[in-house]
Amino acid sequence: MNTPKRTFLITALVLIAATALFAQDPVHFTVAQKQVSPTEVDVVFTGKIDNGWHVYSPGLPADGPISASITTEKAEGAQPVGKLQARGKEISTFDKVFEMNLRYYENSVTFVQRYKITGKKWHVAGFLEYGTCNDEMCMPPGNVEFDYQGDGPEEPVETKKDDPAETEQKAVEEKPAEDVAAPADTTAMVTTAVPEADSLLTAKWWQPSGEEIDRLNGESEGEDHSLLYMFLAGLLGGVLALFTPCVWPIIPMTVSFFLKRAKNDRRQGVRDALTYGAAIVVIYVSLGLAVTALFGASKLNELSTNAVFNIFFCLLLVVFALSFFGMFELTLPSSWSNKIDAKAGNTTGLLSIFLMAFTLALVSFSCTGPVIGALLVECASQGKLWGPAIGMLGFAIALALPFTIFALFPTLLKAAPRSGGWMNTIKVVLGFIELAFALKFFSVADLAYGWRLLDREVFLCLWIVIFGALGLYLVGMLKFQSDVADGQPAKPMPVACIMLGLCSLAFAIYMVPGLWGAPCKAVSAFAPPVWTQDFNLYKAQAVEAQYTNYEEGMAAAKAQGKPVMLDFTGFGCVNCRKMEAAVWTDPQVAARLNNDFVLISLFVDDKTPLDKRIEITENGQKRTLRTVGDKWSYLQRHKFNYNAQPFYVILDNDGHPLAPTAVYKEDIPLYMNFLNTGLDNYKNKETAANGE
Repeated sequence: MNTPKRTFLITALVLIAATALFAQDPVHFTVAQKQVSPTEVDVVFTGKIDNGWHVYSPGLPADGPISASITTEKAEGAQPVGKLQARGKEISTFDKVFEMNLRYYENSVTFVQRYKITGKKWHVAGFLEYGTCNDEMCMPPGNVEFDYQGDGPEEPVETKKDDPAETEQKAVEEKPAEDVAAPADTTAMVTTAVPEADSLLTAKWWQPSGEEIDRLNGESEGEDHSLLYMFLAGLLGGVLALFTPCVWPIIPMTVSFFLKRAKNDRRQGVRDALTYGAAIVVIYVSLGLAVTALFGASKLNELSTNAVFNIFFCLLLVVFALSFFGMFELTLPSSWSNKIDAKAGNTTGLLSIFLMAFTLALVSFSCTGPVIGALLVECASQGKLWGPAIGMLGFAIALALPFTIFALFPTLLKAAPRSGGWMNTIKVVLGFIELAFALKFFSVADLAYGWRLLDREVFLCLWIVIFGALGLYLVGMLKFQSDVADGQPAKPMPVACIMLGLCSLAFAIYMVPGLWGAPCKAVSAFAPPVWTQDFNLYKAQAVEAQYTNYEEGMAAAKAQGKPVMLDFTGFGCVNCRKMEAAVWTDPQVAARLNNDFVLISLFVDDKTPLDKRIEITENGQKRTLRTVGDKWSYLQRHKFNYNAQPFYVILDNDGHPLAPTAVYKEDIPLYMNFLNTGLDNYKNKETAANGE
């Protein structure tokens, strides 16, 4: 096995091992049933805990870490008896972070839930939820499902209702001494997993406000802005792909082919070239439409924050980057393009031209693949139905335009730069950019699931190294094997590359203060939010949401007599981070948000499971809301008819909008006007109500 292949294999194994490590649960549970009597059965969860990790006991206070608890989703012919019991060596210690006594288990633990059999046939199902942490991090909540059934006694068992006083006394007796004074509602409870949705949908704070929003907004510019952004992003991606070794050399060959094909009819050659450009547009736009048709806008938005998807795309970009650096060559099977190329040569008319365009798409995949993938993910995260198609339209136009221009004006081909080493330079630069974006995709998964593996300072360290290395490459101080041909020394870098290299080095230096908490607004859209930073010397007035729960925040606003600033955001929302870094850090904006509003931030990609699943009907279809993010995303769609983030709404204490909504726009005076309008309307409304 030659060195490049061996190196690639080692790299792939390392990446796979790293992914397995990230996905590994440090706690390993098995579940079994145990018949303790003809009328009683235990569901037993036995856990083995890795060294250095611990699992929290049941019944911790609500503002502490995740307690062990059991949820019974089905109980037919049986009913739970008492609360979840824990067995093992329990450790109790005061935690400075949570400022409370915490109880947990190390090495091993057993949880037991007893059920009383009341019928001739019984069936119980549900899941155990538990929290796992070590000294540095916590894992997302873990679930262990169970589903057991069997035969009960011949004679039905009479069920006895527990006496409230007796139950309370028993709970106090069973509770550890240090926790006797804890509130009663902090104990682990057995609950039904699917509540009635009517109580949620009829709550006054959940009542739809779409018509009020439309009236206040007049006409919306957010949609057009977002679609324009996606088109421009596609256009930029197409320009980058155009100057790669997979696409640029094809331009003169293709244009010459069309001109030779119609030697006696110049117009025919031009028409064929125009048709070829149009076919490129059709192919790539069809890809965007196919992605939307397969997943839909809301599913694409969910997919863009899915951990498995983001880690996969992160690793894919790393592999492409290594390929661009010259470690190995990535190509689609040559038989694919050969068959289509042969088919194009044997056909005539529009079909042959379309097949030639499809051949271009296949041949250029190794260069355009990562650009297209990143573009589709970015467009999907905007939550717009036509987003992927609009993005691919911009990409295809940028890719097809040179073919059309050179066909209309063939003499321009002589002035076009010839293929050469400059294309390898572009390829290497794209490799560095892909490494940087790979970290962004991993950061999205890291934030959404709360792993805290890639906090802001770690992210900035890696970006400083990447863009520092890019700068050294562009000024000629760093070389790759692909830069040296036939053993000849590499040529000096052109002046333009050196200037870009200095810019990249300056950008790396610009990010250095961010390691100590500086906002670094130029990278705020990509880096994790400042609150993930462990060491922060930045003294600007910080804006932090008082609440991340809608109902709790609305109740607090009612009690305080303040309006609500509702912030629909996401851990993986690029524009949300931009607004927080560019607008919320302004002293006037920060003072207004902190002093005059109750700020509620709702993360639509929060993967925390709901205590109770919620069944809703949306667009004629039944859905189950399982996570906190599902609930807030549905609230945004149901109440405000909007599905993109960031999205800002000012509400009164009854949940009615007070001002036109705000979306992403880094305009401090405009945002201050948005806040002042909402605050003034709230005061006027309160004055009018008190006058009556």
